[in-house]
Amino acid sequence: MLEPGIEVRTWLAPAKINLALHVTGRRDDGYHLIDSLAVFTRFGDRLEIEPAEHDEFSVSGRYAAGLPLDDGNLVVKARDALRREAGAQHTPPVALRLEKNLPIASGVGGGSSDAAAALNGLARLWKLDIDDNSLARIGLSLGADLPMCLKGKPLVARGIGDDVSPLAAFPALGLVLVNPGVAVSTPDVFKALSRRDNEALPPLPKRLDFHAIRNWLETTRNDLEVAARSIEPAIGEALKALKRADAAFMRMSGSGATCFGLFETGNVAKRAAIEIRARHPDWFVAATRSMEVSDGEA
Repeated sequence: MLEPGIEVRTWLAPAKINLALHVTGRRDDGYHLIDSLAVFTRFGDRLEIEPAEHDEFSVSGRYAAGLPLDDGNLVVKARDALRREAGAQHTPPVALRLEKNLPIASGVGGGSSDAAAALNGLARLWKLDIDDNSLARIGLSLGADLPMCLKGKPLVARGIGDDVSPLAAFPALGLVLVNPGVAVSTPDVFKALSRRDNEALPPLPKRLDFHAIRNWLETTRNDLEVAARSIEPAIGEALKALKRADAAFMRMSGSGATCFGLFETGNVAKRAAIEIRARHPDWFVAATRSMEVSDGEA
């Protein structure tokens, strides 16, 4: 038996929201090049990590059904990759319990964020002497979203998502996330693109407040949105619902199907979420705020 009082650490695996996403090219190996402004929300999955007598992994929550419990799950892959890197003698067994609150294959980086929480949390629990660059390298071997999710703060990502520049300052934004209950395959969306050589993001405004960000977003795009909507028209319904709820700005995140609406305050976002939920009780709807970063924190 493990001694009583063993610490259980809970890690947030936040939703990753691509506020803007430009596809700027494609490498010879098939990976697409992107230019994206991404933020992370206070709402997401949760991962409990606890020392154990043998490795365990379990999943609960609204979106647990159908998730693999073996190394088909990114959390298990992350644990095993970190163990290979650090050596079995430094990485004793752990119990990992994932609470799955984010829809699967929904454009908000859920699986990648779960894996990032596992890498960050296990590095801390196991007291590994490993730097951020090494964690990012391990993360990238699991998926292109991992380096972004390991940061978990407002950032601009370029390359295949691996060239990450955290922002020195960015405000919290009131957001409503809406998914009409459909999953969209990321490879299918990229395959459906009509153009892959779009221009990069314009420079961010010098003053970063709600109105400046909203106005800047009007000059940007999500280059995956048209392709995703051609595959799954319900994305258009989610955007209409956000517009009807008076979002100041709305767009699809990532490769879809989750869409976001910007609201000036958290309370306005909450009221909008209640309104959308009443009309679409079977959809995923969440009011939240993005993580902010103050000058010098990044």
